[in-house]
Amino acid sequence: MAFKGRPGSLYLLFILLITFSAITRTVLLIKSLPSLDLGPVLLAKIFGVGFFYDCVTFSYFAVPFALYVTLVPDRVYAGRFFRPAAWLIFFVTTYALLFDAVAEYVFFDEFATRFNFIAVDYLIYTTEVVRNIRESYPVNWLLGALFVLNIFIFRFIKKYIDRSFLGASTLKKRLKTGWIFAVLPLLSFVFVDLSLSDISPNNYANELAGNGIYNLVAAFRNNELDYEKFYVTRDSNQVLATLKGELTEKNNHFVSRDPHDITRAIKNEGSEKRLNVIVIVEESMSADFLGAFGNAKGLTPRLDRLAEESLFFTRMYATGTRTVRGLEAVTLSMPPLPGTSLVKRPGNEDFFSWGSAMRAKGYDNKFIYAGNGFFDNMNYFFAHNGFAAIDRHDFAKDEIAFENAWGVCDEDLFRKVIREASKSYAVQKPFFSVVMTTSNHRPFTYPEGKIDIPSHSGRDGAVKYADYAIGRLLAEARQQPWFDRTVFVIVADHCAGSARKMALPVKNYEIPLFIYAPALVKPQKIDKMVSQIDIAPTVMGLLNFSYNTRFVGKDIMRMDASQERAFISNYQKLGFLKDDRLVILGPKKEIGFYRFARVDGKTTEFPPEAPYLQKALGYYQGINFVYKHRLNRSGKLP
Repeated sequence: MAFKGRPGSLYLLFILLITFSAITRTVLLIKSLPSLDLGPVLLAKIFGVGFFYDCVTFSYFAVPFALYVTLVPDRVYAGRFFRPAAWLIFFVTTYALLFDAVAEYVFFDEFATRFNFIAVDYLIYTTEVVRNIRESYPVNWLLGALFVLNIFIFRFIKKYIDRSFLGASTLKKRLKTGWIFAVLPLLSFVFVDLSLSDISPNNYANELAGNGIYNLVAAFRNNELDYEKFYVTRDSNQVLATLKGELTEKNNHFVSRDPHDITRAIKNEGSEKRLNVIVIVEESMSADFLGAFGNAKGLTPRLDRLAEESLFFTRMYATGTRTVRGLEAVTLSMPPLPGTSLVKRPGNEDFFSWGSAMRAKGYDNKFIYAGNGFFDNMNYFFAHNGFAAIDRHDFAKDEIAFENAWGVCDEDLFRKVIREASKSYAVQKPFFSVVMTTSNHRPFTYPEGKIDIPSHSGRDGAVKYADYAIGRLLAEARQQPWFDRTVFVIVADHCAGSARKMALPVKNYEIPLFIYAPALVKPQKIDKMVSQIDIAPTVMGLLNFSYNTRFVGKDIMRMDASQERAFISNYQKLGFLKDDRLVILGPKKEIGFYRFARVDGKTTEFPPEAPYLQKALGYYQGINFVYKHRLNRSGKLP
């Protein structure tokens, strides 16, 4: 290929993008080898389908180049300033491709996926993300090294750029070539989507078969998925009947005969306990970090002791892989919907929530976050669902001893929690606080001298510091006059990682849950399979509250074995756990049936079983109907 004439610049661009993409795919393949059962057929699929997505990406990428090369007149194209401009454009382009390759590696190392909706979020919340990256990696050195490498690449391709300026062309001739570059992206837009990269049951193989740039744009376009359009459905009345059957409990009854209304009246005998409640949502605190779950590193001595002093739930599952999923589940008590969390969606005001239920009981509700509550729309969501929002901006200078990109350290956050609790106590109001931590997050920095692992040395140190801070919180809370009338709930938002061969690796959704109130709650180990959506009704049950509810979660303490189930998800896949079965619902109306092992979470495919699918649809399609028709809004409950 001579690259002579104007089309030569487009051919050169194609070669560059394909080469960079192939190298990136190869590096990520090598990194993923321990998780791949790689054979010749799978290898051919990875690179064949990957090459297809690279070509599709090029079809979009080339549009502005093609327009310029096609429409610019010869006298401008051959002018004295155009060739240096072309050099600059290609230099910037190759640098961007180098940067993308490094960014993809770093992202894959963190999340074991190509760019997805998380990367879209990172582009939106640049302040926190850029600072986090700068604190985690030697950014200036990396950018400098890429710049030097790019100089060598540019020197190699410069002669090919110059060849594209040889020879004259007519507009007619240019249009004959240019129309191809207009048609290709249109065809790609209409006929190509991410589903073509599903080449294997192995999630790593599917990620490798994609293209990071294409995946990023696709995630930006599709951060909310229409359940009825993309997922398997059944008759809505039948599905809602299943959902209502699942929601039936011994101490509740439906208040209406309307088949669409899930409002129930919870009736508990005896007097209500207007106790204070503090919910600590721990960033990325996977169950497998804890000694109570078998970890031998000794990272969580305080949580391990708490397992002996609390209601300790050993089979709690996170509903998703991001903080907003955990907050959504804990606050709204509903299974996840496909796409982005409700915390971030427009029209997320005035749900029936834990906040609205507690406010109706006279509680002073606060959401207290260590960072900037603008991130992930958290402040807006909580402020419009029954809470006063308090974030990093509400901390006085003397309240901050240490902070990083994500916010103040856990100790500073917990001291703020105690101050806010004491304010409510001083005006004789019971308080309800939902607290979101940040220390157990990259760059894994925290105050020095608190634990025996240096700051910025990795995840183990961040976990141990988070555990230390919880111990400090409880020790300082014991000195407060309100301690004996306070229930502490400690739960993770999600696991530290959910990437495995399978799209929804069951074991990687296990998180700890503690309910601690030494003067009120007798320690007990609870071995029921439950979900984050069950936390709110369980705590309200411990308080002996009678109330009308639209929660989908259940009171775990009243749950019998036949009612146990849990929910796990990622951006697209919805998982329903029941007994030892896992039903996975995916876009393109996919259904997967698996059996999973309790000990290690390993899954094996299983023949379809209608009762499990019926229950899965009852929850997922049913709650989608409820959400779509605004039937779980607060409003006036019957």
